[in-house]
Amino acid sequence: MAQKQNCWEFKNCGRQPGGSKVAELGVCPATTEVRVNGANSGTNGGRACWPITGTFCGGSVQGFFAMKLANCMSCDFYQMVGKEEGVNHESSKDILARLN
Repeated sequence: MAQKQNCWEFKNCGRQPGGSKVAELGVCPATTEVRVNGANSGTNGGRACWPITGTFCGGSVQGFFAMKLANCMSCDFYQMVGKEEGVNHESSKDILARLN
């Protein structure tokens, strides 16, 4: 079975450590958020990016989870993770608990 993609791989944003856009946009917090490492089979916050403050989607930095929830729920990556994980999908509530 192929390894599941993290958000930075799926979105090809270049904000992972050493990525092509780090000098311009900075390292995305999802790439370094170790508290949720392994959530939804991802590396760090790579498959749990939606509750992580400061991710960069749609051309701008996203704020707190409550502020970006609607954008995230309509995101093609978020929907793909839900389909791939199925009943094993770690809920946003559980991910937020790991972050707090």
